[in-house]
Order: sequence, then structure tokens, then C-alpha cells
Amino acid sequence: MPGRLVGVSVDEDGQQAYRLALQTREQHIRREKATSNICTAQVLLAVMASMYAVWHGPKGLKSIAERTHATAAVVADRLRAGGVELVADRFFDTVAVRVPGRAAEIVAAARDEGVNLWQVGEDQVQLSCDEVTTARELNAVLRAFGLPGDIESVPRALPEPAALDGFGRTSDYLTHPVFNSVTSETMMLRYLRRLADRDYALDRGMIPLGSCTMKLNATTEMEPITWPEFGALHPFAPVEQTEGIRQIVRELSDWLLEITGYDDISLQPNAGAQGELAGLMAIRAYHRANGQGARTICLIPASAHGTNAASAVMAGMKVVVVKTAADGSVDMEDLAAKVEQHRDTIAAIMVTYPSTHGVYEDTITKLCGLIHDAGGQVYVDGANMNALVGLAKPGHFGADVSHLNLHKTFCIPHGGGGPGVGPVAVRSHLAPYLPNHPLAPEAGPATGVGPIAGAPYGSASILPISWTYVRLMGGEGLARATSLAVLNANYIAARLREAYPVLYASEDGLVAHECILDIRPLTAATGVTVDDIAKRLIDYGFHAPTMSFPVAGTLMVEPTESEDLAELDRFCDAMLAIRAEVEQVASGEVSITDSVLRHAPHTAVSLAQEWPYAYDRQVAAFPDGVDPRAKYWPVVRRIDGAYGDRNLICSCPPPESFED
Repeated sequence: MPGRLVGVSVDEDGQQAYRLALQTREQHIRREKATSNICTAQVLLAVMASMYAVWHGPKGLKSIAERTHATAAVVADRLRAGGVELVADRFFDTVAVRVPGRAAEIVAAARDEGVNLWQVGEDQVQLSCDEVTTARELNAVLRAFGLPGDIESVPRALPEPAALDGFGRTSDYLTHPVFNSVTSETMMLRYLRRLADRDYALDRGMIPLGSCTMKLNATTEMEPITWPEFGALHPFAPVEQTEGIRQIVRELSDWLLEITGYDDISLQPNAGAQGELAGLMAIRAYHRANGQGARTICLIPASAHGTNAASAVMAGMKVVVVKTAADGSVDMEDLAAKVEQHRDTIAAIMVTYPSTHGVYEDTITKLCGLIHDAGGQVYVDGANMNALVGLAKPGHFGADVSHLNLHKTFCIPHGGGGPGVGPVAVRSHLAPYLPNHPLAPEAGPATGVGPIAGAPYGSASILPISWTYVRLMGGEGLARATSLAVLNANYIAARLREAYPVLYASEDGLVAHECILDIRPLTAATGVTVDDIAKRLIDYGFHAPTMSFPVAGTLMVEPTESEDLAELDRFCDAMLAIRAEVEQVASGEVSITDSVLRHAPHTAVSLAQEWPYAYDRQVAAFPDGVDPRAKYWPVVRRIDGAYGDRNLICSCPPPESFED
């Protein structure tokens, strides 16, 4: 199942808590049975939309809707009275009119007046109104049709909205108390503050999520997306009105091509999973163009992200899994056997480099050669580009196509799942098959595979973030950032290796930009699980690393270049202190069921209630190294995952409502 299914669960104290249900994260997509690669939630956009609803509430939204419809109705009445034929008498905010042979002329006249209308063929024009449309703009539209522009004002509502007859809403909406309790700017400010206080974000400390690259998103990079010149720009605004954003698209594209060593790129995919799909669709189109449409096999290592397999299935390919060797690398013997077995039908291989196990595999060029010799293409997942930028170029060591996660490596915020941008970069022979768009010929090749997203340049309004990051860092700065990310990961691996075995490393004992700590031996010996350690880390003031991916029972740690030595040491000290708590269980000093590990994390409320545990409150909430003055307090205790899986919430109407 795709997306973010939220279950209503309970914590250890019986308090309500929310949790992603049914393991709906990308690493849990089943390889051979994948059907959808959706894994990105555009969280920033969702928060903006939901806060809009919180601020206005149901009454405010209705008022906005009434004014929007009244505006559209006023201009529709004037057009109808002037002899212009309406395509439909029922509408909300968009009025479509029939003007035989005059569409281009009217659209041009309106543009001269400073208003963009939408041309539909030669005979039809559409215009959309919203709550900020003014009488001046309506008059400009009327003049473009050759009618008098004499509207003095727009009513806030119509007494009888005839154009909505039969379509008026009768059901309640936004009934949750939060949409009905914020009645002032001060209350809104405090509500947002309360929500922020519940989050553990990078402004509190390190978020060492492996394979996610949770790095600093500097204010300097973020500020431009609040400028209306970017944020209020319509994705289909005329070319001559969008020179600024197009310059950013061109320059960022050129920089990304220089960084990756590829020949062409599309910024249209607005998620990493979309970038994967776009790359595989280009490969399929390339094979078809060469008369090799029967090439439908996609080889995928067992350690790969679940989205890889799902993207292959969506592109019409059949997934064949390649085994993982004992050292965590791609099993080259199994790969050679699979290549020989499917030699005439191999379309591609999807690999991540550095590997999903956090190691630079020295067999990557040999792997590329095997696939190319069989007539296939090599897709290198760009999820781990934070270990390559400025040091190595996928387009130069044998890859044919990669997607890049601008929301990881190039500083667009990644927390909570978005917003995502997943450009797809290709070598020249695949360039004719990049995404294009029927409404924007300049946004891709004429021979492209079609649109992969609704807008020609995807989430163009947030591209200034990555543009600013690359522009400020420069080539030398980007290479230094990569080196620091790798150095930081190796420092953590070196400090923690004796307490927690590092599962995979190169022959010289080094890792790439992340390392996998193996908790399984501790679990076997003591019963302490990866969940116990992850939850206890919250008491120490840390977000947990990635749990049980790509190997069950492990922690995957990625510090990025954004953390300094003091924060790295704070994390390592916390992990070593937790290891000492595990040793108390191992020695029999405490049982696992009575240990501080099993009952972590601890909320402030739990400390004030009757204390049923053998360990001290001080040990629970303020272990060694935790500054009481800077304590992060979680809001809920350990969550009952199974309960959440059985109690899903869904805002969709029940199936019975569609029977009529």
C-alpha cells in the first residue's frame, strides 16, 4: 500500500497516539510483489494547506468560497449580457466561454491588460477567479472581450447562487475542534509553537537517519521560496513572464550535470520515486526505439530501496532479485548468472552507489560492464549522492541514468517526507526519452515519454533552495561537504565498533557516508531489541537512526556533514551509555522487562504519576550527559504498533456512499 496511512494507537500509559500504520514506508515495499512506488508525502505543502484551514476554519473557508463564486458569477453575467456564450451554466470558480475563431485574439488582449486567460483551442477561453480577484481585473477581462469594464465592486456573497443549483454542500466539514478553536493571531502563534515543541527537528540536535541525509537547510536557502515572484508563479504562466525561474532551472540543471557527469537532465519529477520511474521509462523507450521491446527484465539487488522494484513494475518491467554477498555488496557471481540467464531480455539493473549498506563497492565498474555487454542499461539510484558530490561522477563510471534527491543531498527539507524533487539525469543516448509536457514544448524533448508530473518543471517554486545551496557552496565547498560527511560516518563507526559491531565495511574497515550498527547479537544474548535502543535514545535527546533497514535488527546511522565533533561525541556517548544499560540486562542485574530500555521513552507526565518501575526517575529522564535545561520531552510513551494497525482512520466516505 502506498502513502501515509495513519493509525490511531495508544502508548504505554494508555494515552492516544498516532503512528504510521501497516509499515507503509518505502523500505517495506515487497520486492517481487510491488505495485506502487508512492512513498513521498509533500509534508511542507500539506502543513501549509492544513494551517490555512486551521486559520480560517469552516466559516472562513465558506466565506472565501462564497466570495470566489460571487466573483465568477458577476463576470459570467456581464459576459452573457454582452452576447458571449457560456459553455456551461453550472460553475464554481471557472467560467468557460465560446468565442468562435477569437480565442487567441481575446487572450492576447487580456494579456495586454495584465491578465492571463486560458486558451482552449481556437474557439474557447477559460478564466478562473479566487478570493483575491478584484473588480479592476474583472474589468480588464471584459475589455479584452470588447465589452465595457464598469464593475464597481465584487459582492462578498450572492443571495441566490444560481450557478450552484443542485451542487450546494449540505454535509458538515472541518468538525475537529482544532479548526474551530483558533480565533486570533495570538492563538494561532501559540498553536504552531505547541506543535513545533512536540517535534524533534534539526534545530534541537542530530537526526542520524541512515539513507535519508537529514542535513541543515539554511535560512538563506529557504527564504527565497517565500518571495511571491517564485511562490505565486503559476506553473503555466506564459514563457515571457517566467524568465527568472527558467534561468534558475537552466543554471541548476547545468550545475547538476557537471556534478553527476551526465549529458541531459529533467527537473520535472517531484519525488525520488518519480525520478526512478522517469529513468526506467526512458530506458524502456530507448529499447523500443532500437527494436528491442522484449527487454523487460530489471535486475535489482536484494538490499535496494523498495521503491526501486515498485518503479520497475510501474514501468512495465519484471523484477529479478540479485543476491547480497556476505560483505553486503552485490553478489557478483549471482549477478553473472542472472545476466546469462536473461541476456536477451535484460532492460536494466538498478543499483545504489555507494551501496545501501553504506560502502563504496569496488565492483561497480565491473557490474556496469556486465550489464552493458548484455545490452542492458545501468540505473544508479542517487539516494546516496551525499557521498559522491565533488568526488565521483556516476555518468563517468558506467551509469546511464540516475535520479537525484534534491530533498536530501541538495538541501531541500526532507523531514517528514518532503517536499521532494527527484530530477532524472541521463547520458546522451537516453536524452531523447526524458519527460516532456504537452502544454510546455520547451520543457522536454519532442520524443519524450510524456509528463511524469502535472507541471512542466515539477515543484519549480522550491528549486531556489538547491540553486542557492550550490551557488553558495561552489565546487570546492561541495567536495568538502562530501568529505566531511564521510569522515563523520567513519568517526562514529570507529567510536562505536567495539560496543556495536559495524555490519559492513570495506577491506580497510572504512564506510562511506553511513554505517550499519548490528544489534542482533545483543538481542540474541539479552532480549534487548533495536526498538529498545531507538526509544531509549529519545530520553538521551536524540532522534533514532533508521531501524531495521536495509537489514532487520540493525540501526543505520548517517550524521551528514552538518554535525560538528561535539554533537558526534554527544551521540556516541549516548550510544555507549545505552550499551552499559544493555550490559546490566546481560549480567542479570535487571531483567529486560523491568529495564529502563523496555519502558523508554519517558514523558514529563509519566514522572509526575505513580512510579511503578524499579529504576529511578532521574535515570529515566535525565541519564548521564543530558542537560536538564535543554531537555527534549517526548509527548507520548512507547506506542502499541499492533493496536494502531487495527485502528486506521480514513477521511474517505464509506463505499456505500457511492452506491447511488
